[in-house]
Amino acid sequence: MPRRILDRVNTVLEPWLPEQRLFLKSEDATRFVRMRPLTQAVTLFLAGMLFLWSVIATSLLFIDGISSGGAREQAQIAKAQFESRLDILAHQRDQRAAEALAAQDRFQMALAQVSQMQSQLLASEERRRELETGIDVIQSTLKRTMAERDDARTALAAAHGTGAQSSERLAARIGDMGGTVDLLTVALARTATERDQASRAALEARDQAEQAELDRRLIEERNDEIFDTLEGAVRISMEPLDRMFRKAGMNPDDILTQIRRGYSGTGGPLLPAAISSKSIAGPDADTARAEGILQRLDEMNLYRIAVDKLPFAIPLKGGYRFTSPFGYRWGRLHAGIDLAGPVGMSVHAPADAVVTEAGWENGYGNVIKLRHEFGVSTVYGHLSKIRVRAGQKVSRGEVIGDSGNTGRSTGPHLHYEIRVGGAPINPMTFIKAAQDVF
Repeated sequence: MPRRILDRVNTVLEPWLPEQRLFLKSEDATRFVRMRPLTQAVTLFLAGMLFLWSVIATSLLFIDGISSGGAREQAQIAKAQFESRLDILAHQRDQRAAEALAAQDRFQMALAQVSQMQSQLLASEERRRELETGIDVIQSTLKRTMAERDDARTALAAAHGTGAQSSERLAARIGDMGGTVDLLTVALARTATERDQASRAALEARDQAEQAELDRRLIEERNDEIFDTLEGAVRISMEPLDRMFRKAGMNPDDILTQIRRGYSGTGGPLLPAAISSKSIAGPDADTARAEGILQRLDEMNLYRIAVDKLPFAIPLKGGYRFTSPFGYRWGRLHAGIDLAGPVGMSVHAPADAVVTEAGWENGYGNVIKLRHEFGVSTVYGHLSKIRVRAGQKVSRGEVIGDSGNTGRSTGPHLHYEIRVGGAPINPMTFIKAAQDVF
């Protein structure tokens, strides 16, 4: 029965695939192999499937290479934009700090002017009261003198004709009183003029004090706008960094504390302390806000230092693809990820570190182990070339070796591990945590 089915299939295929014979000639005989239509159809089908699989596999590899290259370029662009943004924020911070200091100086100057004007106003008021008192005394004296003059004229009229000598004495006395009255009149006019000038000076000082108060309020409003802008910019820039460290399983507070402890040097000559009465009441609100902004900017700088000390970057640059994830494989833990690529790709240190091992190890082949800060270490296996030595310090981005196919490996790739406190963790935890920032 199967034979009859094969014959029918061959008969159907005969018009399109006629029977072929493959002749094999030797020295003493000639043989041939019959290729019936069904055999040719099966051979063509297998060849077509093999060709189709090759095209699909090549396309997938090409697309994967393009996508990985584009993602790396986007990551580099994002990193450059972030660093540029930090530089712009630092420049704006310096400008705003300079403006705040200038505004503070202008405010202090305005306060000094207001204080001086108030002192002048008080002095003018005191002078005006003194002048008013003097005017009252002069007016009283003038009234008394005019009364004495009238009495003297009356006495002169009563004693008229008593003798030439008495008349002359009385006339002289009256002349002296007239001169005194004239002097008092001139003094009274001068005092009134001084009183008017003091009143005008007091009004001008009051106007200047009101203008200085208005300028002070405008400076305070401008300072509030500057502080709001700086606080918002710092907050927006700090949130991605906080999320990045938390996603990587690192406590940001502990990281900042350790970085601050390592960058806490002080020194310089000490001068005698100068105690100022202005600082007794403590810093004002603007000074406190400025100190808060400077503290947050200092934390941002500490974050940037920490980024260079933790492996957030991918150690390979160029065309590669992920071929094996972190996790259990065939009942055993695969403690890292595999990045497949050609032999000789440069392997870069993802963060500042010290080389603890550089040599051959069973399973890993040529291997490099780095010790980073905060109890983090990284491992790079199956290398074709090692470019560092044990005990050497390396910086973030420095080339430490070349990818290869040494040790227990099925093809050229880089085996990459991250360990925290000696325990392996998924390297993608650090890599994905940095995607929102770099």
